[in-house]
Amino acid sequence: MKRNQKTPSATERRNDRSRGLDLKSTTEILRIINREDAGVARAVAREIPAIARAVDVIAAALRRGGRLLYVGAGTSGRLAVLDASECPPTFGVPPSLVQGVMAGGRRALARAVEGAEDDAAQGARDLRKKKLSTKDVVVGLTASGATPYVLGALRFAKQQGAATVAVTCNPRSAAARHAQIKITLEVGPEVIAGSTRMKAGTAQKMVLNMLSTAAMVRRGYVYDNWMINVALTNQKLQQRGLRILQEATGTSVSTAARAARLAGHDLPTALVMLKCGVDATQARRRLKHAGGNLRNALQIRQG
Repeated sequence: MKRNQKTPSATERRNDRSRGLDLKSTTEILRIINREDAGVARAVAREIPAIARAVDVIAAALRRGGRLLYVGAGTSGRLAVLDASECPPTFGVPPSLVQGVMAGGRRALARAVEGAEDDAAQGARDLRKKKLSTKDVVVGLTASGATPYVLGALRFAKQQGAATVAVTCNPRSAAARHAQIKITLEVGPEVIAGSTRMKAGTAQKMVLNMLSTAAMVRRGYVYDNWMINVALTNQKLQQRGLRILQEATGTSVSTAARAARLAGHDLPTALVMLKCGVDATQARRRLKHAGGNLRNALQIRQG
């Protein structure tokens, strides 16, 4: 018997609670998956202190003109691209502010690109193409904590002086050693051994939601709990925008609609107009003076 075989990592081990899965009924399979998923939120909760540190670093970077760059391969990469792509419509920020960098590029979003995740040098090259600077934050996502593409990107980011965060599901991973902030989501072995699209993927998605949402809140792109910077690009979002204006200011539909029209359908401008009794030009001036932070703009006294 060989004794020098490497012990499988947490994300590769067999799950005793799902043994005999293929012999179970449909309902039993679903209950097993559901029971395993129930522990994901607890694993994320244990890492809130580390997630909070990452959020503060990201918010500070965005404040000084930096960017948030997610790097991943496979499921991790697809989740990274998804979260980045949803920031512009949700928070009204430019697409360049939050970006997903994925092993294999755009074609890897729909199908596997064999060998892409094993190329550490390409991870560094892809970040170099982004003209990485000391202002930026790089978040490396790898369930195993050992994906060469992500490790290469984190090493390059560290060399360039960018802030680095590792999100993994294995304690004492290589990725964690290459990052200033380590977020370790100990979700345990998957229902299907090694299928990290399941619990590990869910945990990473939850953390991505927290990182981007909390950072945008800290930057002032959310007012109370409203998407005040939402892009009004379709009828549903336009109706949502009017509803936000009504609820936030206590005005009628017609008053909110008129303010939105005069503001060029820019919600923060319209809200400042309604709250402060100023015209669109004055409202924009307040927002500019407040660095785009709506709550701060509302507190500026008229001179």
